[in-house]
Amino acid sequence: MSSRTVIRHGLVITASDEIHADVLVEDGRIAALATPHSQSWTADRVIDATGKYVIPGGVDVHTHMEMPFGGTQASDTFATGTRAAAWGGTTTIVDFAVQSVGHTLREGLDAWHAKAEGNCAIDYAFHMIVSDVNDETLKEMDLLIEEGVTSFKQFMAYPGVFYSDDGQILRAMQRSAENGGLIMMHAENGIAIDVLVRQALARGETDPRYHGEVRKALLEAEATHRAIRLAQVAGAPLYVVHISATEAVAELARARDEGLNVFGETCPQYLFLSADNLAEPDFEGAKYVCSTPLRPREHQASLWRALRTNDLQVVSTDHCPFCFTGQKDLGRGDFSRIPNGLPGVENRVDLLHQAVVDGRISRRRWIEIACATPARMFGLYPKKGTIAPGADADIVVYDPHAEQVMSAATHHMNVDYSAYEGKRVTGRVETVLSRGEPVIVQREYTGRAGHGVFTPRSTCQYLN
Repeated sequence: MSSRTVIRHGLVITASDEIHADVLVEDGRIAALATPHSQSWTADRVIDATGKYVIPGGVDVHTHMEMPFGGTQASDTFATGTRAAAWGGTTTIVDFAVQSVGHTLREGLDAWHAKAEGNCAIDYAFHMIVSDVNDETLKEMDLLIEEGVTSFKQFMAYPGVFYSDDGQILRAMQRSAENGGLIMMHAENGIAIDVLVRQALARGETDPRYHGEVRKALLEAEATHRAIRLAQVAGAPLYVVHISATEAVAELARARDEGLNVFGETCPQYLFLSADNLAEPDFEGAKYVCSTPLRPREHQASLWRALRTNDLQVVSTDHCPFCFTGQKDLGRGDFSRIPNGLPGVENRVDLLHQAVVDGRISRRRWIEIACATPARMFGLYPKKGTIAPGADADIVVYDPHAEQVMSAATHHMNVDYSAYEGKRVTGRVETVLSRGEPVIVQREYTGRAGHGVFTPRSTCQYLN
């Protein structure tokens, strides 16, 4: 059944433009933009965006719904996590399907399809975590690319779980150089970190703060450097996830200055939180245990600068929530047993808008790092990430003047704490369309599980 929506009188913001325009949506796609009052469009639904921003739905390319970790699993399901994403103005997630050692990529991907299908409020896609590089795995990478799973994550951390050695990493990179895939890297020297963990525990250093102290910034920088050089040897592009430290940013910037196809993301937690949170007393610091870890506050300036200079291109959440009670507290008396991960899929767009308010980034850069670049990086643009004729009608009407206080009492993520409890921000999502369907209307949820569909992706759109 045909449907038409008109969004009137808003300021349309994309990565490249800011224009006062009316937006016509037909049958789930953006049909046209026009100067206000210049068209007498008729529609089934009219949304008044006077005084508001009209922005593309956010694209969060790093989430972990229902992710198994440390004997438990992330507390958000695809149903609860995608609903929370929509509340926060994100209309597409790219989650990570997991290959377990001894199993095929296909088995891992099928398992994640089964978790997500029919449960998502917004559209979704998958990356593939490659934990077991062998001849068969390498062949499967080619097949997955044909199905629209075009990026593969490897870990230099977590020996015995996800860890790949340099030889396995090189082989996967060589394959991606041939098939057009993009290798994503968790860059921390996990072998060295495990030594430091054992030494810290032997000294009786068991509190959450020591999680950050053993996962040293230099070991993130060393692994980032090594990943870059392995990619250079393989002739492959590289995307380094959740960069948190000044030294790792410097490695990335140097490689980009050399003309290498190397890209990086950071996350809101590294921009707005710090090692001070990990040191909160009475085990409260456990709420902030994630890897890479939160760094001393002085690292934040480098990350913001890199976002302005485009040495970092994307801000994703690495949303991987575990409840404080019953999950994070598995690590009382041993920080190494605290499940690694923070909730954030609902907070990213608002936190980055606060950065606009604070003068750290421009409005167009806000949209670039939260919507357009992630969509281009992972083969979703221009279907996602922009407001232009032909694009999916993933649209957020955003009130730049509304004030809110972030809190677990009011968020929609299925987790018993907020990493940003009590933080005041200016700006709030008002209405959200996903492929033209209203998911949030005037701060009321109108979406449904199963509206969101699997979205195949093309390869990275930034490669030379």
